[in-house]
Amino acid sequence: MIVPGKHLKPDRSLLAVGGDILVQLPRPRTVSEVWDAVRRERVARGATPPLTFDWFVLALTFLYAISAVRLDGGLLSRERTP
Repeated sequence: MIVPGKHLKPDRSLLAVGGDILVQLPRPRTVSEVWDAVRRERVARGATPPLTFDWFVLALTFLYAISAVRLDGGLLSRERTP
């Protein structure tokens, strides 16, 4: 689920979806903005099947759990480490 495997395509792993999310965060954005941008980018790449919102939220939760993103004042941003 987190990493690709025998029954999970690489672009469906939470690591890949998390990477797609991080690419969309050069500046703080709302979760809705990131969701729309990630979907557009994946459709443009021809990723099938389309990303579902629950899978997006799982990837976002994973990123939050490893302190890669934070939510502050309704804006999602990358967590900068020293």
